[in-house]
Amino acid sequence: MDYMQLGSRLRQERLKHNLTQERLAEKIDVSHAYIGQIERGERSLTLETLIKLANQLEVTADELLLESLKMNDNHFIHKITKLLQERPLNEQQMALNMLEVMFTHLDQMDSTK
Repeated sequence: MDYMQLGSRLRQERLKHNLTQERLAEKIDVSHAYIGQIERGERSLTLETLIKLANQLEVTADELLLESLKMNDNHFIHKITKLLQERPLNEQQMALNMLEVMFTHLDQMDSTK
């Protein structure tokens, strides 16, 4: 696992929420020194702490661990499918239309190179 990447991603998410290390630490009941060590990649963290951080920062654990996860061929298809399943039929159709337009545009760009 790349703790430097994880720490960097945590720092980015913390700053998006305008939280100091002290305030984030307070919210998840750890020391601010520990948050600093995690962000610098100096310390590993427990699964419990990772989940607390993800919940507090309103991100998923896989978003925080992105660089450490191996993606198979179906990873993005699965994520798209999950997103679509949670939407009404008319929004699913809209998403399909957008993808078709995007891919048509990308294909046209590729053919002009």
